[in-house]
Amino acid sequence: MIRELLDVKNIQSQFKIVSQYYTKYLSKFGVQLPALYRGSSFTKNALTLVYLSYGYPKTKSVSKQELTQYISHFHPGTVDVQQGRHLAAQSGWYIISSRRNDYGSDNMPANSYKLVSLEEPYPDFTHERRTISGSYNFIAIKANYKNRCATCGSKEGERGYVWGNVKTILQQGHMDPTKPLSNENTIPQCVSCNQADRNRWVYDKKGRVVAVANPEVILASSADVQRKAYLLLKEKFDLE
Repeated sequence: MIRELLDVKNIQSQFKIVSQYYTKYLSKFGVQLPALYRGSSFTKNALTLVYLSYGYPKTKSVSKQELTQYISHFHPGTVDVQQGRHLAAQSGWYIISSRRNDYGSDNMPANSYKLVSLEEPYPDFTHERRTISGSYNFIAIKANYKNRCATCGSKEGERGYVWGNVKTILQQGHMDPTKPLSNENTIPQCVSCNQADRNRWVYDKKGRVVAVANPEVILASSADVQRKAYLLLKEKFDLE
């Protein structure tokens, strides 16, 4: 553990450095700067940035265990720190993770994080995938995904990842097929991902399945899965 960062003044000084880089380089990308305090306590997000940025630009890999020990010093009882991962994909900080197999993490220890830059956002930061105002505009939606399928990543006009001999054509995919297409309910999907789906699933903005849209999909599952689903719903709705 970096003992210098147990001192309140050193934490405040390091966070000031992070904030200065943020203002100069990262705010324009929509990267989110966490508050240093919540009430009288340091926030976990701020502590994570302070710890990972120490010594910048010569930062080091930090294990999740070490980061957890550090944060638990200020937040006793902390057992599973997720801030390193969330600060990258959700808030835009260029933090790579060996567990996520980010580019550049090949030689990092298992289950560790490293802050790469305070001048560039995390490459896969999804802030640009914001709600598109105005009338429905699929061209703008595709542009927000860099003209790639939200689910498999195939790029429009190039060979697909699923069917390598097929040129990728992006279609308007429902995030939730129980609702009409709109700027807020559309993701671009290649033909393979969109048509194979058969309106069974609900997707999030990253093209990941997050819920069932058509309950009949359960009938295509094994008897064991059907029984487990039945028991879960029976308990949830307190059925006789």
